Amino acid sequence: MYTPPAFKPDRAACLSFAEARGFGTVCAFDGRKPVASLLPFYLSYRGDGTPIAAFHLARHNPLVSLAGGASSWLLAVAGAETYVSPDWYVSPDQVPTWLYEAVHLTGPVRRMSDDELSAQVDTLSAKFETWLAPKRPWASAKMTAARLEAMKKAIVGLSMRVEEVEGSFKLNQHKSEADYAAVASALMQRSDAAAQTIAQRMVALRPTLDYKASMPVSAE
Repeated sequence: MYTPPAFKPDRAACLSFAEARGFGTVCAFDGRKPVASLLPFYLSYRGDGTPIAAFHLARHNPLVSLAGGASSWLLAVAGAETYVSPDWYVSPDQVPTWLYEAVHLTGPVRRMSDDELSAQVDTLSAKFETWLAPKRPWASAKMTAARLEAMKKAIVGLSMRVEEVEGSFKLNQHKSEADYAAVASALMQRSDAAAQTIAQRMVALRPTLDYKASMPVSAE
């Protein structure tokens, strides 16, 4: 991942971001072309601190045949992204750009055993069921044994040993305080959730700036 120094988060921030998102695009090379799939995942850690990304795929997904542990896969995790107009800056001669947050995890992938898959399914569902609190969490125990086994036979559990962690949090950190505040203020006025999220992240990075004073007439 190409990341200018101003946009480069540390390893802990990258892993925290990836775990919080829990959804990404996994990609491998089959010797002729890239093969990719979107999927949910969770992270765990070995005793030595090595991150492990756990996920599963449909048994007939072509990626499954590439999970021999001999080559590295890429798990790309994207967050909110939004367009920035040059008109929003205080300084002249600016250009259009996009602000975004993304993390890439890279490492070899192996197939899980049946017992590991059972634990993976329960851990994965538990992770996302907590997002729905106070709803009582769903668990695989609610399924009949026959249906659960049929479901498990249709998927393959996979485990990535994360060897490389890269991230790019491009939030205009290289801009002057005046331009930074002006863009964040413009994004605050946008109605879409992605712009609002990026604006919140920018304010969190530089909370002492006066964003109200930088508010443009309209960002729409």
